[in-house]
Amino acid sequence: MKKILSKEKNLILGLLLGMVIPFNGEGQLLNMQLPELPENQEILVSEINLVPGQESSPHRHNAHVFVYVLEGRVNMQVAGGELVTLSPGEMFYEDPDDIHVVSQNASDTESAKFLVHIIKTIGMPVTTQVGPLDPERTLKEREILNQDHRP
Repeated sequence: MKKILSKEKNLILGLLLGMVIPFNGEGQLLNMQLPELPENQEILVSEINLVPGQESSPHRHNAHVFVYVLEGRVNMQVAGGELVTLSPGEMFYEDPDDIHVVSQNASDTESAKFLVHIIKTIGMPVTTQVGPLDPERTLKEREILNQDHRP
């Protein structure tokens, strides 16, 4: 069990940095110190299976979200960020302020599978749907949030 927790910690740490990290199938992905989190946090780990062409509508998690692709290829994008296509062994991170605008199977013929690790406040919903987004407004809001979080 300790070995599994160590791999979980490494996955979470890499994603906290906002990295998409390729995995060559050997050894650990990343090893770095985990920042302190509030006491009322929990981690939820889920396996997500997408049929060919499946996608979700825009949503947010109000949590740290870490995606690790197991099979297939997955398109991911947060508002104000670049669209990325992830392959097996690659990871994607959403911070609590992100709106997840693209989450879809990149293939119309093959399924995709990924693990989602969510660090969230206990008792809060996992997902909240959001309406259509104005890309210019969303980019401006992200810039303001980034300024507010600077020391």
